[in-house]
Amino acid sequence: MNETNTIQVKEVTKSFGKKVVLKDINFDIKQGRIYGFIGPSGSGKTTLVKMMVGMDIPDKGSIYLLGEKMPNLEILQQIGYMAQSDALYTALTGKENLMFFASLFKLDNAEKQKRIAYAAELVGLTDDLDKKVSAYSGGMKRRLSLALAIIQNPQVLILDEPTVGIDPELRLSIWNELLRLKNEEGKTIIVTTHVMDEAEKCDYISMVRDGSIIATGTPFQLKEQYGVHSLDAVFLHAGRKVQ
Repeated sequence: MNETNTIQVKEVTKSFGKKVVLKDINFDIKQGRIYGFIGPSGSGKTTLVKMMVGMDIPDKGSIYLLGEKMPNLEILQQIGYMAQSDALYTALTGKENLMFFASLFKLDNAEKQKRIAYAAELVGLTDDLDKKVSAYSGGMKRRLSLALAIIQNPQVLILDEPTVGIDPELRLSIWNELLRLKNEEGKTIIVTTHVMDEAEKCDYISMVRDGSIIATGTPFQLKEQYGVHSLDAVFLHAGRKVQ
């Protein structure tokens, strides 16, 4: 496997007003890995992934994605991003949303149709594509957001709480596809979650609390390090250690 770094985060600090949201964050993410950021709401996970995408800029430090300093418009072609809140055109149908987003990328017509069919199938929306998004349930909107993130076949997927509000069966099939994209296509996938059974599926995880990374490693390494049997217990132990 190619051991190149897909993402490098170097000494990143970010504040909003007087509140420090992230402080001195450092890590590298290798190509072809699923990397999870685990932590409660408000811990800084969303701010971190927004800066990886280039939607926000660190106050201090640098972020490099595919060797380029972020933000970088050219690199956006290679990133699929799913935000925590759905950014959809509710007056359009599901298919029209997919067609619009596909048109933003360098895809020919045949490829566009193929990618739309694949993305809709993956998230279980094939039969609902002609419905207006305003008629979609919350879970269907989440699924459409995920379909939009993968529409251009990006090299890097950055997914902020991708399975919130999605039923367990579909959640399992989405994770199976993420594992396939990693194993067969060498894609690098970053996921934020607070669901520990999803964290178990990641190659590496960083636990984030109050703007700091309190523990990093494979799920197995972290459980070994703290002598516990669950990632919930790791989080509690690591949190106590930094207090």
